[in-house]
Amino acid sequence: MCSVSRFCEKVSKMAEGGSHYCSKKSDDICGDAFDENVSMENLCKLHGWGIREYPRRVFDAVLFSNEVDILKVRWKELYPYVSEFVILESNSTFTGLPKPFVFSTVRDEFKFLEPAVNVRTSSGRFRKGENPFIEEAYQRLALDYLLKQAGIQDDDLLIMSDVDEIPSRHTINLLRWCDGIPPILHLRLRNYLYSFEFLVDNNSWRASVHVYEAGKTRYAHYRQSDEILADAGWHCSFCFRLISEFIFKMKAYSHVDRVRFSHFLNPKRVQRVICKGADLFDMLPEEYTFKEIIGKMGPIPHSYSAVHLPAYLLENADEFKFLLPGIA
Repeated sequence: MCSVSRFCEKVSKMAEGGSHYCSKKSDDICGDAFDENVSMENLCKLHGWGIREYPRRVFDAVLFSNEVDILKVRWKELYPYVSEFVILESNSTFTGLPKPFVFSTVRDEFKFLEPAVNVRTSSGRFRKGENPFIEEAYQRLALDYLLKQAGIQDDDLLIMSDVDEIPSRHTINLLRWCDGIPPILHLRLRNYLYSFEFLVDNNSWRASVHVYEAGKTRYAHYRQSDEILADAGWHCSFCFRLISEFIFKMKAYSHVDRVRFSHFLNPKRVQRVICKGADLFDMLPEEYTFKEIIGKMGPIPHSYSAVHLPAYLLENADEFKFLLPGIA
């Protein structure tokens, strides 16, 4: 007799063109670890949306540099509900520094996703003195082309977010099942710095989910809508395992102008700053009112809660203890 899990796999393949998730509106008979206590129909209704007969396909597209650990946490969180993973890696940073291709050296760690991973590499433009945001824009533009190659179609869902902006699996499952969602929906994420020990606020909003429309949808990383879904995941900025990775990011990303003094890159200083939850760039918080700036001055208070963090992180605490609160 066919087991329940094998039955669900067969149903999902027939209904969704080979994807490995059950196409039922309630996944409770599939034995997943991602069940909801409320039916998907009721969840959609609570948000003012209808329910679909079958879920949309979901595409996750990211620019990758060297964030292997956080990419693994991201994709372990999302893979039950994502149809295609599109990743672009350049041989240069946004600031024009040469870098090796990293993903090819760790691809075996992502075998659980095959054959749903679409990996492409690109050559940097290496323009000295150019605004780093120009190189970043070129790379994001290249993702549009890669998404078409990966077979994205109208009404598919497209996640637009950086590697460290991780939507929760519950958020993506909700949006793939619900009918009448906004065509562009920003995700308000819990904002962490250096690890999940330093909770900054709940106002990270650049991540977004789009109902794809050919000729109109363009990959971008700025506010494109006033529709925001709260408590939709996590943004773990500068969340690395090694001090050398922090220093590389400081020199590589678009805000390199924040490295105003060479001693900012001193490994001992970096270690001291991140352990305190202070600012690597010794800057006041940006984009806040005066009242908020005063409230955010000084180190970020330590959090010792592991409640509502990515499941894979908690299930593999020994491997990822550098990201977890209260674990030395």
